Amino acid sequence: MAASLLSSSSSFSFPPHRLYLRSSTSAALASPSSLALPRRRFYIRAADTEANKAVKSSAPDKSPAKDGSSFNQLLGIKGAAQETNKWKIRLQLTKPVTWPPLVWGVVCGAAASGNFHWNIEDVAKSIVCMIMSGPCLTGYTQTLNDWYDREIDAINEPYRPIPSGVISESEVITQIWVLLLGGLALGGLLDVWAGHKFPIVFYLAVGGSLLSYIYSAPPLKLKQNGWIGNFALGASYISLPWWAGQALFGTLTPDIVVLTLLYSIAGLGIAIVNDFKSIEGDRALGLQSLPVAFGVETAKWICVSAIDITQLSVAGYLLGAGKPFYALALLGLILPQVYFQFQYFLKDPAKYDVKYQASAQPFLVLGLLVTALATSH
Repeated sequence: MAASLLSSSSSFSFPPHRLYLRSSTSAALASPSSLALPRRRFYIRAADTEANKAVKSSAPDKSPAKDGSSFNQLLGIKGAAQETNKWKIRLQLTKPVTWPPLVWGVVCGAAASGNFHWNIEDVAKSIVCMIMSGPCLTGYTQTLNDWYDREIDAINEPYRPIPSGVISESEVITQIWVLLLGGLALGGLLDVWAGHKFPIVFYLAVGGSLLSYIYSAPPLKLKQNGWIGNFALGASYISLPWWAGQALFGTLTPDIVVLTLLYSIAGLGIAIVNDFKSIEGDRALGLQSLPVAFGVETAKWICVSAIDITQLSVAGYLLGAGKPFYALALLGLILPQVYFQFQYFLKDPAKYDVKYQASAQPFLVLGLLVTALATSH
């Protein structure tokens, strides 16, 4: 939801980003009507300064179709082919490659509730919650982020839909609103379906959506600060979808809130992975990502430390809670992540970021499920 319900790199998840989010966390609660801001205030145009003109001038009129991949285009990742089909372009903006962590977050939350049953109704509820967290609210988050990052993308990834001009301003704004309102509507539907007296899933969706907005949009633009922005993104991808799944099938307890926020520190580390490929554009536009602020060498160690120490802390918590087998299972899943960090990431984080994430993150998300199962017993 983050950073819609939950969350860019990564984790589940759920959500960058919130539950969603980026779909997201820290956010004021609001009704759908309160989100209907006048269009002119929903986005802020960059001033036509000489710096901005220089940035815009670096974006080509068309994407490099010759070298691009159609598969990458559908997933919304770097190296995408130029596409003229508007529906494929819209899908690219939602970055489907970022949906799985959010979907997995819902799975973990449902498992942690201890009340999920393999029947048609519970499976249907979980699928709707996954659609809310992934395609709707994470899609909203990613489209919104691309809109506000259009000047940065003109430097780092000029072939993306917005800086290359293959989709219009009005079409992007329409997509943002449709995905946002669709996700909030599904959140309300799930509360009614679950018989909640308090619409907790809806409010989690609202909170994740607001966090996503302040992450990307001025004047707050949390992503300008490497620590705050990456933690918000991590919470959106891990905490928010987990909370939504657990609230849907059971009760969201304070200890789970604390545990998942702790796990979001690992999400912060995952979010940093994506910052190394954007150093040039972030530096040009004054965004203080950790690689820009601390340099590549220091930032890469901050990244892996956040991921590893967080998981080791959770393993220690499970051991102290009298669940040694779950703690050992989690420890076993940490070891291959450390191996791939030395094998790929620490050698060259910008060159091997995709290989590292593809190799190591499956073990991290399995560790999330182990933790969820441990807390359900």
